[in-house]
Amino acid sequence: MTRTLPRTIRAVGTDQLIELEQEAAVCDFSQRLPVTWLQEHIAPEGTHYLWPVLVHDLSHRPEVSPQWRCELLLAVRTGEEIFSLLDILPGTFDKLPETLDAASKTGIARRMERAVTQGEWAARVAAETVRD
Repeated sequence: MTRTLPRTIRAVGTDQLIELEQEAAVCDFSQRLPVTWLQEHIAPEGTHYLWPVLVHDLSHRPEVSPQWRCELLLAVRTGEEIFSLLDILPGTFDKLPETLDAASKTGIARRMERAVTQGEWAARVAAETVRD
């Protein structure tokens, strides 16, 4: 049965985000970043934001269905925010505390729309490293 997506954004710290990414890896979700990449590039004391935007019902994998695809705004070590995606179990998302007010959520959603993708950012950082 498909659960209704919550129309909210949740904030998580770096340690919690790494736990969510590890769970996604264990579940073999398609939208996730390698934990080693996160540990290298995201801000250790950063705040990151998850916004569920799509329900995945996987009849061939009922043990991890449904899952929610979240837009993810990551704070990286350079001080920038970048855009990625993360698949998450609904029960896991439901356990994340609701800490943001409506105005903050609106601002975060706008920043997500303008953020460069993780792939674009990683390519730029790699090119800058080669030039140095």
